[in-house]
Amino acid sequence: MNETILNRIENLRQVMQREHLSAFIIPSSDAHNSEYIPNYWKCREWISGFDGSAGTVVITLNEAALWTDSRYFIAAEEQLKGTNIVLMKDGLASTPSISEWLGDVLSNVHSPEVGINGTTSCNNEVEELKRSLQQKGGITLRTNFDPFNIIWTDRPSLPIEEIFIHSLEYAGIDCETKINHLQQYLKDNGRDGILVSQLDSIAWLLNLRGNDIPCNPVFVAYLLVTQNLTTLYINRCKLNNEVLAYLNEKHIETKEYNDILPDLSNYSEYNLQLDGNEISYTLYHAASKTKVVNQPSPIQSMKAIKNETEVNGFRNALKRDGVALVKFLIWLEKAVPKGGETELSIAHKLEQFRSEQPLYKGISFDTIAAYQAHGAIVHYEPTEETNVELKPEGFLLLDSGAQYLDGTTDITRTIPLGELTNEQKHVYTLVLKAHISLAQTIFPEGTNGTQLDIMAREPLWKEGLNFGHGTGHGVGSFLNVHEGPQQIRMQYRPAPFFENTTITNEPGIYLQDKFGVRIENIMLATLYMHSDFGRFLQFESLTLCPIQTEPIKIQLLTNEELEWLNNYHKKVFQLLSPLLEPQEVEWLKEKTAPLTRS
Repeated sequence: MNETILNRIENLRQVMQREHLSAFIIPSSDAHNSEYIPNYWKCREWISGFDGSAGTVVITLNEAALWTDSRYFIAAEEQLKGTNIVLMKDGLASTPSISEWLGDVLSNVHSPEVGINGTTSCNNEVEELKRSLQQKGGITLRTNFDPFNIIWTDRPSLPIEEIFIHSLEYAGIDCETKINHLQQYLKDNGRDGILVSQLDSIAWLLNLRGNDIPCNPVFVAYLLVTQNLTTLYINRCKLNNEVLAYLNEKHIETKEYNDILPDLSNYSEYNLQLDGNEISYTLYHAASKTKVVNQPSPIQSMKAIKNETEVNGFRNALKRDGVALVKFLIWLEKAVPKGGETELSIAHKLEQFRSEQPLYKGISFDTIAAYQAHGAIVHYEPTEETNVELKPEGFLLLDSGAQYLDGTTDITRTIPLGELTNEQKHVYTLVLKAHISLAQTIFPEGTNGTQLDIMAREPLWKEGLNFGHGTGHGVGSFLNVHEGPQQIRMQYRPAPFFENTTITNEPGIYLQDKFGVRIENIMLATLYMHSDFGRFLQFESLTLCPIQTEPIKIQLLTNEELEWLNNYHKKVFQLLSPLLEPQEVEWLKEKTAPLTRS
């Protein structure tokens, strides 16, 4: 049994009893609805031991359950052993919703009350939860209590590292212009103000960056923008003299981070735009004295369309990233047969190669170095407990990325380390076909990602195969590696694609206890043509790294697919070879040589 987790759950239950709560709901989010969060808000991980980026734990006085999606089914099952927390596989028809489950397990409780921290749960989700719980037996939802302030005795503090200016050399557009565009939006739409909560939106709008969240160069803050005034709510100890002078020059006022709640309560303008999917329930209702307009923030869409400087930054960052990857792959090819290399050691080695590149600022997410069966765990990250040695056989699935001052990278390659089975080669080729199918797509501007998703899945569906994660996500410009609003996935996402939006292309297949295959590039939506039917876009693959050809069953590729692959490799060689040493150029020439059927 996991005594540490069991004791934590018991301590929570004692507090719940004192507060007359029948259950407590613990989501993964922080006060800013972030995907990756500071340690201070990692309550779900602390209470359960499950460290995936998505999931919700529900603790009752007698039972406990964790809801998470298909990316984490295998990992969660392993991490929850000995905790008495039941895994609920979210997305499966047989899995009850949180409200349905609570309605069942609390059916014999008189006037049950369930708790959730309103400061770390977005308004729209809490409102929906309140409605559904009321329908499932009159369950009341309480939002004004955080038990972790009591039971988490060594809870980390909120981060206080200094923030820094993101140079116009890399940002491309000054923050005054961005703020003016936002204020013009407010005027055009009859909005007196807007509260910005998402951290990457604040960082992008102000051309500032920070170190509050590992891998994501953002900082904990709120931003209130009215038609005439911009106010940054932040722990002021994070503002050095340079940043203070910059903010003063840009006419941006500063207040302490915790001032946002009373200031919203006293907000005096007629109306305020809040994104109910972004703003916490607590802050949303603090503004109840004014007319609240619940609409998505326009900043995500503004940020999604990269300016010319950002596009060039991506191209340059991905060249340097490609150089680091080529050097790593050459090293890996020699190192594995010698023995002694593990998932963790090769992840550290890849980071070392990247760190030698100009403008490097760290990794963009924790490296997924997954050998053989570990590759079937979609978001597997090696630990000291799970770390295994690589052998000169089978597949290594390597998903990694870096932060550079001029761009963010994210790439997956499935690397053959030696002899492969026929099944491995077959699955690899199908995933490559899926990748190429999406990469070749031509589509009208304004098409959304759900409409495009079938392009990647169709080659897999033909053989009864599928994958549970999204096919593609936006990528920030020296910002979060996962960026919206554009996504490519089966679940409906209405955000349209426009010229100069970024997206990843990462189909995969995962066979439990066997292996996983994923191939990922970052792509840019570019203009294909004008016609009488409007503007049509195409995808340009920006990532520069050989796609391993050894596992390919060439007979499964169409002539068009083979041509795409050869053209991609021609581009990789042309752009990377001038940046490599002579012996590295020879290696790259071999790995990018055109494939033929003879």
